[in-house]
Amino acid sequence: MNHVDCPAQVIERATTSRGEIQLQRRGEYFEVISNGTFLMATYNGESERLLVRRALQLASRKDRVLIGGLGVGFSLQEALLDPKVQEVTVVEIEDKIIEWNRTILAEVSGQALIHPKTRLIQADLVAWLRETRETFDLICLDIDNGPDWRVFDGNASLYDVEGLTALRSRLREGGCLSFWSATPSPEFAAQLEEFFGRVETCEVPQAHGEPDYIFLVR
Repeated sequence: MNHVDCPAQVIERATTSRGEIQLQRRGEYFEVISNGTFLMATYNGESERLLVRRALQLASRKDRVLIGGLGVGFSLQEALLDPKVQEVTVVEIEDKIIEWNRTILAEVSGQALIHPKTRLIQADLVAWLRETRETFDLICLDIDNGPDWRVFDGNASLYDVEGLTALRSRLREGGCLSFWSATPSPEFAAQLEEFFGRVETCEVPQAHGEPDYIFLVR
């Protein structure tokens, strides 16, 4: 039986300050639902891994990596696979996402959250970026569902001119910035090109549903 044909079994449902979040199992895989909207799953992590893998290929240095959004840990795990990476900082706002990555989802990412090179910060990424003075060789962002389709309206400011300005100030010389998106978002791609110059767009086909997209700039 294909996983899409399996009925969903709710493992845990919780109410937080950001609304309702739910972890469910579908066959051997897990899904996270936020406020009734599908957010992430463990049955296909190729786009989450490519978000980091391609950025690692483009960046001049790889010492310090920032990942916005822990998800199910695929992006974090991908960054840790590169021996040149010295530290991976993950900024995640949601308590339950962190808790599930430490327990039920820990094996999905190979226990990436407790890796010695991992540094976890629980915070709102948008606010944290504007407060920190740290800089990074890679900034890889998998926040919400991208610039066009958001579960949380507050994340919109990550993709506007003010947000892009904050991101550019946190990026080291020769660094790479990447964005995950559930939609092709030509308007956002044009905005990135205007702001940074050349934009690379990667389309990642999915076995079921529309492709995911990765935008990269240097």
